[in-house]
Amino acid sequence: MSKTILIVDDSASVRQVLAIALEDAGHKVIQAIHGQDALAKLNEKIHLVISDVNMPVMDGITFVKALKQNPNFRFTPVLMLTTEAGAEMKQQGKDAGVKAWLVKPFKADLLLSAVNKLT
Repeated sequence: MSKTILIVDDSASVRQVLAIALEDAGHKVIQAIHGQDALAKLNEKIHLVISDVNMPVMDGITFVKALKQNPNFRFTPVLMLTTEAGAEMKQQGKDAGVKAWLVKPFKADLLLSAVNKLT
């Protein structure tokens, strides 16, 4: 079943690679360049959010905290896809509401497996 997935990353190339993998798997993709942009695009049902941590304007952790304040998205799963691998950063993400964490670079099959488990 097709799911709508919001990709939040300031890297156009990362967004493109993710979009291709997800669309090839049959999903609809919405792209945002940072957290604030993503919040502005929350006008339809989102089944999963894939977000980077380090972005200008609004970072991923701040974005997830804001997302979880919206009753329509409180239970929307969030997968962090980032270069950050430290335990402290992962804990900040978990405290904010992040459900899963993948470290860049990533393999498409591992990403799609995580997407299938979270949606």
